[in-house]
Amino acid sequence: MNLIITILLITICQLLHSQNDILIILHDTVKPLYSTTSSSKKQFKAIIAADDLTTDLHKYKSMFHQPPVCQGNTGTCWCYAATSFIESEIFRLSHKKVKLSEMYFVYWEYVEKAADFVRTRGNTYIDEGSESSALLRIISRYGAVPSEAYAGKPSYRTYHSHRQLIEQIKNFLAHIKKYNIWNESFVVETVKQLLEKEFGKPPASFEYEGKVYSPQSFISDFLKLNIYSYFQFMSTESVSYYEKHELVENDNWWHDAEYYNVPCDTFIKLIRKAIENGYTICLCGDISEVAYFNNDIKTAQIALFDIPVNAINDDSREMRLQNYTTTDDHCVHVVGYTILPNGNYWYLIKDSNGHTFDGNFAGYRFYDESYIRLKMMNIMIHSDAARWLLDKIIK
Repeated sequence: MNLIITILLITICQLLHSQNDILIILHDTVKPLYSTTSSSKKQFKAIIAADDLTTDLHKYKSMFHQPPVCQGNTGTCWCYAATSFIESEIFRLSHKKVKLSEMYFVYWEYVEKAADFVRTRGNTYIDEGSESSALLRIISRYGAVPSEAYAGKPSYRTYHSHRQLIEQIKNFLAHIKKYNIWNESFVVETVKQLLEKEFGKPPASFEYEGKVYSPQSFISDFLKLNIYSYFQFMSTESVSYYEKHELVENDNWWHDAEYYNVPCDTFIKLIRKAIENGYTICLCGDISEVAYFNNDIKTAQIALFDIPVNAINDDSREMRLQNYTTTDDHCVHVVGYTILPNGNYWYLIKDSNGHTFDGNFAGYRFYDESYIRLKMMNIMIHSDAARWLLDKIIK
């Protein structure tokens, strides 16, 4: 520990006295990587050798999941992660391998936001993001469709892109607010027209495996999915434990207050017990600190210069929530795990982010449990995976 403290002090001194050196922590050593005279922001970054970590997908015990799909130029990770999670749940419960249309859910989420914008007189957060729990709400109202029934993009696009679309929607809604045109039917129909130029019109019915379904009957008659079997958990000191509260995030625009709040140790125990018993997990949280990620070997772990792993607790976690260095900016699907000889848990992450599709194991990352403990904010799992806890807290 004294060696680490000494190294950090040397690093700080060097940073203060040299404007040109960008220093990198390499295991327990400090070395300048390169020099620059630009005014770009200088950042620490942890460099971890590939042979030090479990970075081989085949070394993980994994549960069934559909192959990774890239979200393209969109901010719809919430839907890709939640859809993948539901696909795994469908297989776990019925052994049916079904690829669902992510864009069907995204279409209706944009429509829901537009309607709520009118109801709140312009106080609804409008952007591409949402929370994974939105999928349950959308399924309950609009059902689901298989991917072959709804591509959700023009034929000329290889990948989805919503940047121009979301600007059009925002500009239209800003006009509505400026001139107080609070006509919900008009607003919703106009937003649908904007959406359908990019997405196409969602099907009212479709054929699947020789039968015709509506989106609602596809859920009830074929998939037979009970959306009320899924629960959300978060971990923060700002509200009482073992009670339901709102996840306070812009992406939770409809103010969902169905998140059970639990201490950090319980949060991790939920993840461990779920994955060890064959359940996958929808996981959302922070990926914005480049210092924690090695994109070459696709790992995420806490950097040495941030905090010792054994010091990560409810307080250190809460500090980052309160100063907004931890925010809910990405959702992924936990599909496997491995335990290293030293007892450390690592998790296999299916990730729709475009950066994940470079190099080996396209569409996957590897998360150290300490990273999840400090930086990830909420999970969605099947009630049976959390039964050991729910039986204690549900009165």
